Amino acid sequence: MTKKHTGHQATDRVVYSEFGTASAATERAVPDLPPGQQDLRVQVSRKGRKGKSVTIISGFTHRPETIEALAKQLKAQCGSGGTVRENTVEIQGEHAAKLVSLLIDKGYKAKISGG
Repeated sequence: MTKKHTGHQATDRVVYSEFGTASAATERAVPDLPPGQQDLRVQVSRKGRKGKSVTIISGFTHRPETIEALAKQLKAQCGSGGTVRENTVEIQGEHAAKLVSLLIDKGYKAKISGG
């Protein structure tokens, strides 16, 4: 006996959800590695930013809340604004050398990437 694929999966769609679409229990768990086990890359980019420099830190393996808290500390220490996008931290301005030393002080393995 073989099963036919009808093209419709009942579990693919949410028809009604009273309390939101995803709960903390159903989200995929993100490992929160200690800083010493993370290899971070710090690079300065101007691409797509109308000539303005942004320092990008990538390679995090943290929960979003942890990355947000770290980004807040780094922005304050650089005296600059920034944001968190898809497990990367973007700090406005050219702060690569300063951020590498700050991250190393916090226990991360960080180095400057790109030119």
